[in-house]
Amino acid sequence: MHPDTLLDVRRGRGPLIVSIPHVGTHIPDELRNRFTPEALTRVDTDWHLDRLYAFAERLDATIICAKVSRYVVDLNRPATGESLYPGMITTSLCPSETFRGEPLYPPGCEPGDAEVAQRVEAYWRPYHAALQEEIARARAAHPNVLLWDAHSIASLLPRLFAGKLPDLNFGTSDGDSCGDQVIAAAVDAARRSSLTWVLNGRFKGGFITRKYGNPANGVHAIQLEMCQSLYMDEQAPFAWREEMASQVVPVVQACVQSALECIRHLPASAAKKHADILTG
Repeated sequence: MHPDTLLDVRRGRGPLIVSIPHVGTHIPDELRNRFTPEALTRVDTDWHLDRLYAFAERLDATIICAKVSRYVVDLNRPATGESLYPGMITTSLCPSETFRGEPLYPPGCEPGDAEVAQRVEAYWRPYHAALQEEIARARAAHPNVLLWDAHSIASLLPRLFAGKLPDLNFGTSDGDSCGDQVIAAAVDAARRSSLTWVLNGRFKGGFITRKYGNPANGVHAIQLEMCQSLYMDEQAPFAWREEMASQVVPVVQACVQSALECIRHLPASAAKKHADILTG
């Protein structure tokens, strides 16, 4: 498949990059016939997040959206396949079941190692190549950049977590992927709202946050996992609820803008200053 059919990149000039790796719904024809009916509902898609984050275009952000379903390959998992949450139930690089434990394939039809490697090359690497390119481009133009990794999930998933998930779940890999001032600005905006929130709770940030967040080098990465019940129906056909979305979008926008404003006022990192000296 050509990269244009794998992902959509809307390039902006500002220091904000919004990554939406799980909004895709495309399943290649050769896989469609192997999937179970439950898989074809694509229930674990991060539905409508491209619409929810449309405000980022007005912030001159770069927005990267996947088009391929996470059931084909999970772009927020390491290509090597190791678990990001050892000892906890989670889905894999090429998942074999839904978040609720329903099989994605009939018995014996799960992808083997060779097929997983093929999917990584065909679908996973193009997304990460584009993401790396956009981070480098933004980093060349700005002293610091904000990588906002956007996710959403059903608010009740007993197999993955107890009770109802907080509305907004911020993750910075326990502080490694983002400067303290930057995440504090985002959280302060959430605190001013009526929504519940947590920092580095059940979701601490996936592969994208952990891989690309590098505050010392001017890249501050935040994952936001938000409850889908805030803006849509969590049951098929997973409809967008405008009256609900109109209440939550301003909160998410305030979180992003607050972190972005902090980014704009941070001093250049030591690595950036050194690079400027060498190229100046």
